[in-house]
Amino acid sequence: MTPADPHLRVVILAGGAGSRFWPASTPARPKQFLPLVSGRPLVADTVARALGLVPVGQLRLVAGRHLESPLTSALPEVPPGCFLWESRPRSTAPALTWATWRAWRRDPDAVIVSLHSDHVVRPAGAFRSLVARAARIAARRDVLLTVGAQPDRPDTGYGYLQAGDAMDGPARDGSGELPRRVLRFHEKPDARLAAEYIRQGFLWNTGIFVWRASVFLKELRAHARDIAALIPRLEAGDVDGFFRHAPAASVDEALLERSQACAMLPASFHWDDVGSWEALARTRSPDRRGNTRAGDVVCVESDDNIVYSEGGRVVLFGVRDMVVVAARDLTMVTTREHARELKRLVERLPSSPRTQRT
Repeated sequence: MTPADPHLRVVILAGGAGSRFWPASTPARPKQFLPLVSGRPLVADTVARALGLVPVGQLRLVAGRHLESPLTSALPEVPPGCFLWESRPRSTAPALTWATWRAWRRDPDAVIVSLHSDHVVRPAGAFRSLVARAARIAARRDVLLTVGAQPDRPDTGYGYLQAGDAMDGPARDGSGELPRRVLRFHEKPDARLAAEYIRQGFLWNTGIFVWRASVFLKELRAHARDIAALIPRLEAGDVDGFFRHAPAASVDEALLERSQACAMLPASFHWDDVGSWEALARTRSPDRRGNTRAGDVVCVESDDNIVYSEGGRVVLFGVRDMVVVAARDLTMVTTREHARELKRLVERLPSSPRTQRT
Protein backbone atom coordinates (compact mmCIF):
# COMPACT_ATOMS: atom_id res chain seq x y z
CA MET A 1 0.00 0.00 0.00
CA THR A 2 1.28 3.45 -0.90
CA PRO A 3 0.15 6.79 0.55
CA ALA A 4 -1.92 7.41 -2.59
CA ASP A 5 -3.66 4.02 -2.47
CA PRO A 6 -7.39 4.45 -3.11
CA HIS A 7 -8.26 2.08 -0.24
CA LEU A 8 -6.69 4.32 2.41
CA ARG A 9 -8.92 6.71 4.39
CA VAL A 10 -7.94 9.13 7.15
CA VAL A 11 -10.56 10.00 9.77
CA ILE A 12 -9.82 12.96 12.05
CA LEU A 13 -11.82 13.23 15.26
CA ALA A 14 -12.32 16.97 15.53
CA GLY A 15 -14.89 17.35 18.31
CA GLY A 16 -14.28 17.95 21.99
CA ALA A 17 -15.10 20.27 24.86
CA GLY A 18 -12.86 23.08 26.04
CA SER A 19 -12.01 23.00 29.72
CA ARG A 20 -8.33 22.05 29.84
CA PHE A 21 -7.15 25.21 28.06
CA TRP A 22 -9.66 27.59 29.55
CA PRO A 23 -10.09 30.53 29.18
CA ALA A 24 -8.60 30.42 25.67
CA SER A 25 -10.71 27.35 24.90
CA THR A 26 -14.44 26.96 25.51
CA PRO A 27 -17.09 24.47 24.33
CA ALA A 28 -17.54 26.67 21.26
CA ARG A 29 -13.79 26.80 20.68
CA PRO A 30 -12.02 23.63 21.86
CA LYS A 31 -8.24 23.43 22.04
CA GLN A 32 -7.88 22.12 18.47
CA PHE A 33 -8.62 25.66 17.31
CA LEU A 34 -5.75 27.18 19.30
CA PRO A 35 -2.31 27.88 17.78
CA LEU A 36 -0.48 26.07 20.56
CA VAL A 37 2.47 24.83 18.52
CA SER A 38 2.72 26.64 15.19
CA GLY A 39 0.98 29.75 13.95
CA ARG A 40 -1.96 27.59 12.86
CA PRO A 41 -4.67 25.85 14.89
CA LEU A 42 -3.80 22.32 15.99
CA VAL A 43 -6.48 20.92 13.69
CA ALA A 44 -4.84 22.59 10.69
CA ASP A 45 -1.50 21.01 11.65
CA THR A 46 -3.24 17.62 11.85
CA VAL A 47 -4.87 18.02 8.43
CA ALA A 48 -1.51 18.97 6.92
CA ARG A 49 0.02 15.73 8.26
CA ALA A 50 -2.93 13.71 6.95
CA LEU A 51 -2.66 15.22 3.48
CA GLY A 52 0.83 13.76 3.31
CA LEU A 53 -0.85 10.34 3.46
CA VAL A 54 -3.97 10.76 1.30
CA PRO A 55 -5.48 13.27 -1.11
CA VAL A 56 -8.14 15.50 0.39
CA GLY A 57 -10.96 13.40 -1.10
CA GLN A 58 -9.90 10.48 1.13
CA LEU A 59 -10.02 12.60 4.28
CA ARG A 60 -12.98 12.85 6.68
CA LEU A 61 -13.36 15.05 9.76
CA VAL A 62 -15.96 14.11 12.38
CA ALA A 63 -17.33 16.79 14.70
CA GLY A 64 -20.51 18.18 16.17
CA ARG A 65 -22.59 20.54 14.07
CA HIS A 66 -21.96 23.36 16.58
CA LEU A 67 -18.33 23.43 15.40
CA GLU A 68 -19.19 23.76 11.71
CA SER A 69 -18.38 27.45 11.38
CA PRO A 70 -15.01 27.49 13.21
CA LEU A 71 -13.91 24.19 11.67
CA THR A 72 -14.66 25.10 8.06
CA SER A 73 -13.10 28.55 8.59
CA ALA A 74 -9.92 27.00 9.98
CA LEU A 75 -9.68 24.54 7.06
CA PRO A 76 -10.53 26.39 3.84
CA GLU A 77 -8.63 23.77 1.82
CA VAL A 78 -11.05 20.99 2.90
CA PRO A 79 -14.22 20.74 0.76
CA PRO A 80 -17.64 20.48 2.46
CA GLY A 81 -18.08 16.81 1.52
CA CYS A 82 -15.14 15.85 3.75
CA PHE A 83 -16.96 16.82 6.97
CA LEU A 84 -19.18 14.40 8.87
CA TRP A 85 -21.44 16.23 11.33
CA GLU A 86 -22.61 14.32 14.40
CA SER A 87 -26.16 15.11 15.49
CA ARG A 88 -25.13 14.79 19.15
CA PRO A 89 -21.90 13.99 21.04
CA ARG A 90 -21.40 10.31 21.84
CA SER A 91 -17.59 10.06 22.16
CA THR A 92 -15.28 8.19 19.82
CA ALA A 93 -16.83 4.71 19.51
CA PRO A 94 -20.02 5.82 17.73
CA ALA A 95 -18.13 8.44 15.72
CA LEU A 96 -15.60 5.91 14.42
CA THR A 97 -18.32 3.33 13.81
CA TRP A 98 -20.14 5.80 11.58
CA ALA A 99 -17.01 6.86 9.70
CA THR A 100 -15.74 3.29 9.32
CA TRP A 101 -19.10 1.98 8.16
CA ARG A 102 -19.35 4.74 5.54
CA ALA A 103 -15.89 3.87 4.22
CA TRP A 104 -16.66 0.13 4.15
CA ARG A 105 -19.95 0.70 2.32
CA ARG A 106 -18.11 2.49 -0.49
CA ASP A 107 -15.06 0.23 -0.47
CA PRO A 108 -15.09 -3.21 1.24
CA ASP A 109 -11.26 -3.13 1.25
CA ALA A 110 -11.00 0.29 2.91
CA VAL A 111 -8.25 0.82 5.50
CA ILE A 112 -8.93 3.47 8.15
CA VAL A 113 -6.38 5.68 9.89
CA SER A 114 -7.94 7.41 12.90
CA LEU A 115 -6.30 10.57 14.27
CA HIS A 116 -7.16 13.10 16.95
CA SER A 117 -7.19 16.71 15.83
CA ASP A 118 -5.43 18.15 18.88
CA HIS A 119 -2.18 16.20 19.24
CA VAL A 120 1.39 17.29 18.54
CA VAL A 121 3.33 14.92 16.27
CA ARG A 122 6.77 15.52 14.79
CA PRO A 123 8.59 15.07 12.58
CA ALA A 124 5.81 14.65 10.05
CA GLY A 125 7.91 12.44 7.79
CA ALA A 126 8.48 9.82 10.50
CA PHE A 127 4.77 9.89 11.35
CA ARG A 128 3.72 9.33 7.75
CA SER A 129 6.25 6.53 7.29
CA LEU A 130 5.00 4.61 10.34
CA VAL A 131 1.31 5.13 9.56
CA ALA A 132 1.80 4.01 5.96
CA ARG A 133 3.52 0.87 7.28
CA ALA A 134 0.67 0.26 9.74
CA ALA A 135 -1.78 0.59 6.85
CA ARG A 136 0.10 -2.05 4.86
CA ILE A 137 -0.09 -4.41 7.83
CA ALA A 138 -3.80 -3.73 8.42
CA ALA A 139 -4.54 -4.35 4.75
CA ARG A 140 -3.44 -7.99 5.04
CA ARG A 141 -3.99 -8.86 8.73
CA ASP A 142 -7.12 -9.04 10.85
CA VAL A 143 -5.82 -6.63 13.47
CA LEU A 144 -6.79 -3.39 15.15
CA LEU A 145 -3.51 -1.47 15.33
CA THR A 146 -2.56 1.29 17.72
CA VAL A 147 0.68 3.23 18.07
CA GLY A 148 2.49 3.18 21.42
CA ALA A 149 4.78 6.04 22.45
CA GLN A 150 7.70 5.70 24.85
CA PRO A 151 6.90 7.63 28.06
CA ASP A 152 9.40 10.18 29.32
CA ARG A 153 7.52 10.98 32.54
CA PRO A 154 4.84 9.34 34.73
CA ASP A 155 1.97 11.34 33.26
CA THR A 156 -1.42 10.80 34.90
CA GLY A 157 -3.36 12.28 32.00
CA TYR A 158 -2.53 9.58 29.45
CA GLY A 159 -3.74 6.05 28.87
CA TYR A 160 -1.12 3.27 28.86
CA LEU A 161 -0.84 -0.06 27.10
CA GLN A 162 0.99 -3.27 27.92
CA ALA A 163 2.56 -4.89 24.87
CA GLY A 164 3.17 -8.61 24.56
CA ASP A 165 5.03 -10.79 22.10
CA ALA A 166 5.39 -10.08 18.40
CA MET A 167 2.71 -11.47 16.15
CA ASP A 168 3.50 -14.54 14.10
CA GLY A 169 4.37 -14.37 10.43
CA PRO A 170 6.76 -12.44 8.20
CA ALA A 171 6.64 -8.64 8.21
CA ARG A 172 6.86 -8.59 4.39
CA ASP A 173 7.18 -4.81 4.26
CA GLY A 174 10.95 -4.49 4.35
CA SER A 175 11.19 -3.45 7.99
CA GLY A 176 11.69 -6.88 9.53
CA GLU A 177 9.69 -5.76 12.58
CA LEU A 178 6.35 -7.29 13.47
CA PRO A 179 3.58 -5.62 15.45
CA ARG A 180 3.26 -6.76 19.06
CA ARG A 181 0.01 -7.90 20.60
CA VAL A 182 -1.61 -5.61 23.14
CA LEU A 183 -2.13 -7.53 26.36
CA ARG A 184 -4.06 -4.84 28.16
CA PHE A 185 -5.04 -1.18 28.06
CA HIS A 186 -4.77 0.85 31.25
CA GLU A 187 -6.71 4.07 31.69
CA LYS A 188 -5.33 7.22 33.30
CA PRO A 189 -3.53 6.16 36.49
CA ASP A 190 -2.55 8.06 39.61
CA ALA A 191 1.07 9.21 39.97
CA ARG A 192 2.22 6.11 41.86
CA LEU A 193 0.70 3.73 39.33
CA ALA A 194 1.99 5.75 36.37
CA ALA A 195 5.52 5.43 37.73
CA GLU A 196 5.02 1.68 38.12
CA TYR A 197 3.73 1.39 34.55
CA ILE A 198 6.88 3.06 33.28
CA ARG A 199 9.05 0.78 35.39
CA GLN A 200 7.32 -2.23 33.80
CA GLY A 201 7.87 -0.92 30.28
CA PHE A 202 4.32 0.14 29.44
CA LEU A 203 3.79 2.61 26.59
CA TRP A 204 1.48 5.56 26.16
CA ASN A 205 -1.56 4.81 24.02
CA THR A 206 -1.42 7.61 21.45
CA GLY A 207 -4.94 7.13 20.12
CA ILE A 208 -3.55 6.75 16.59
CA PHE A 209 -5.44 3.73 15.25
CA VAL A 210 -5.27 1.82 11.97
CA TRP A 211 -7.61 -0.97 10.86
CA ARG A 212 -9.30 -2.50 7.87
CA ALA A 213 -12.92 -1.37 7.95
CA SER A 214 -14.28 -4.89 7.61
CA VAL A 215 -12.18 -6.09 10.58
CA PHE A 216 -13.37 -3.23 12.78
CA LEU A 217 -17.01 -3.97 11.99
CA LYS A 218 -16.48 -7.69 12.65
CA GLU A 219 -14.89 -6.97 16.03
CA LEU A 220 -17.64 -4.47 16.81
CA ARG A 221 -20.30 -7.13 16.26
CA ALA A 222 -18.41 -9.48 18.58
CA HIS A 223 -17.55 -7.10 21.42
CA ALA A 224 -19.69 -3.96 21.18
CA ARG A 225 -23.06 -5.36 20.27
CA ASP A 226 -24.98 -2.37 21.65
CA ILE A 227 -23.34 -0.19 19.00
CA ALA A 228 -23.29 -2.81 16.24
CA ALA A 229 -27.03 -3.35 16.72
CA LEU A 230 -27.58 0.26 15.64
CA ILE A 231 -25.83 -0.07 12.26
CA PRO A 232 -29.15 -0.90 10.52
CA ARG A 233 -30.16 2.68 11.37
CA LEU A 234 -27.17 3.89 9.35
CA GLU A 235 -28.12 1.56 6.52
CA ALA A 236 -31.59 3.08 6.56
CA GLY A 237 -30.18 6.61 6.47
CA ASP A 238 -31.21 7.38 10.05
CA VAL A 239 -27.93 8.89 11.24
CA ASP A 240 -29.64 10.97 13.92
CA GLY A 241 -31.35 7.86 15.27
CA PHE A 242 -27.99 6.07 15.38
CA PHE A 243 -26.45 8.80 17.52
CA ARG A 244 -29.58 9.28 19.60
CA HIS A 245 -29.52 5.65 20.75
CA ALA A 246 -25.76 5.03 20.77
CA PRO A 247 -24.01 4.83 24.15
CA ALA A 248 -21.50 7.55 24.93
CA ALA A 249 -18.29 5.50 24.99
CA SER A 250 -14.74 5.77 23.78
CA VAL A 251 -13.56 3.27 21.20
CA ASP A 252 -10.97 2.11 23.72
CA GLU A 253 -13.61 1.27 26.31
CA ALA A 254 -16.26 -0.09 23.96
CA LEU A 255 -14.05 -2.21 21.70
CA LEU A 256 -10.27 -2.17 22.03
CA GLU A 257 -10.15 -3.21 25.69
CA ARG A 258 -12.37 -6.21 24.87
CA SER A 259 -10.95 -7.35 21.53
CA GLN A 260 -8.22 -9.97 21.15
CA ALA A 261 -7.26 -8.51 17.76
CA CYS A 262 -5.38 -5.47 19.11
CA ALA A 263 -1.73 -5.01 18.24
CA MET A 264 0.69 -2.11 18.41
CA LEU A 265 3.65 -0.55 16.67
CA PRO A 266 6.11 1.65 18.60
CA ALA A 267 6.11 5.32 17.64
CA SER A 268 9.13 6.49 15.65
CA PHE A 269 8.20 10.13 16.25
CA HIS A 270 7.56 12.53 19.12
CA TRP A 271 3.94 12.56 20.31
CA ASP A 272 2.21 14.79 22.85
CA ASP A 273 -1.46 14.89 23.79
CA VAL A 274 -1.13 18.59 24.77
CA GLY A 275 -3.40 17.93 27.71
CA SER A 276 -2.91 21.12 29.72
CA TRP A 277 -1.18 24.50 29.69
CA GLU A 278 1.86 22.71 31.11
CA ALA A 279 2.32 21.13 27.67
CA LEU A 280 3.37 24.48 26.20
CA ALA A 281 6.65 24.11 28.05
CA ARG A 282 7.22 20.93 26.01
CA THR A 283 5.97 22.14 22.63
CA ARG A 284 7.56 25.62 22.60
CA SER A 285 11.13 26.69 23.30
CA PRO A 286 11.51 28.57 26.61
CA ASP A 287 13.67 31.64 27.06
CA ARG A 288 16.94 31.52 29.02
CA ARG A 289 15.05 31.82 32.32
CA GLY A 290 12.64 29.01 31.52
CA ASN A 291 9.64 31.16 30.58
CA THR A 292 7.41 29.78 27.83
CA ARG A 293 5.65 32.58 25.98
CA ALA A 294 2.96 32.77 23.31
CA GLY A 295 1.76 36.17 22.14
CA ASP A 296 2.79 39.62 23.31
CA VAL A 297 4.50 38.72 26.58
CA VAL A 298 7.30 40.35 28.59
CA CYS A 299 8.95 38.59 31.56
CA VAL A 300 11.19 40.60 33.87
CA GLU A 301 13.09 38.93 36.71
CA SER A 302 10.69 36.01 36.33
CA ASP A 303 11.42 32.31 35.96
CA ASP A 304 9.73 29.14 34.69
CA ASN A 305 6.37 30.70 33.84
CA ILE A 306 3.91 29.80 31.07
CA VAL A 307 2.22 32.84 29.54
CA TYR A 308 -0.31 32.92 26.69
CA SER A 309 -1.84 36.12 25.34
CA GLU A 310 -4.25 36.54 22.45
CA GLY A 311 -4.64 40.28 22.73
CA GLY A 312 -2.79 42.98 24.65
CA ARG A 313 0.61 42.77 26.26
CA VAL A 314 1.08 40.69 29.42
CA VAL A 315 3.97 41.67 31.72
CA LEU A 316 5.32 39.46 34.52
CA PHE A 317 7.65 40.88 37.14
CA GLY A 318 9.36 38.95 39.90
CA VAL A 319 7.25 35.78 39.80
CA ARG A 320 7.94 32.14 39.05
CA ASP A 321 6.08 28.90 38.27
CA MET A 322 2.92 30.74 37.19
CA VAL A 323 0.48 30.17 34.35
CA VAL A 324 -1.12 33.34 32.96
CA VAL A 325 -3.66 33.17 30.14
CA ALA A 326 -5.19 36.32 28.65
CA ALA A 327 -7.97 35.62 26.17
CA ARG A 328 -9.77 38.79 25.09
CA ASP A 329 -11.51 40.27 28.12
CA LEU A 330 -10.74 37.45 30.56
CA THR A 331 -7.45 36.68 32.31
CA MET A 332 -6.71 33.59 34.36
CA VAL A 333 -3.76 33.38 36.77
CA THR A 334 -2.76 30.22 38.57
CA THR A 335 0.29 28.14 39.44
CA ARG A 336 1.74 25.49 37.16
CA GLU A 337 0.72 22.88 39.72
CA HIS A 338 -2.92 23.98 39.81
CA ALA A 339 -3.14 24.48 36.02
CA ARG A 340 -3.49 20.71 35.66
CA GLU A 341 -6.83 20.93 37.49
CA LEU A 342 -8.57 23.54 35.32
CA LYS A 343 -11.50 21.24 34.69
CA ARG A 344 -12.30 21.36 38.40
CA LEU A 345 -12.05 25.16 38.36
CA VAL A 346 -14.30 25.54 35.33
CA GLU A 347 -16.95 23.32 36.89
CA ARG A 348 -17.10 25.65 39.92
CA LEU A 349 -17.40 28.87 37.93
CA PRO A 350 -20.68 30.66 37.16
CA SER A 351 -21.93 29.82 33.67
CA SER A 352 -21.06 33.17 32.11
CA PRO A 353 -17.25 33.12 32.45
CA ARG A 354 -17.19 29.33 32.03
CA THR A 355 -18.70 29.38 28.54
CA GLN A 356 -17.39 32.73 27.38
CA ARG A 357 -16.54 32.72 23.70
CA THR A 358 -12.95 33.80 23.15
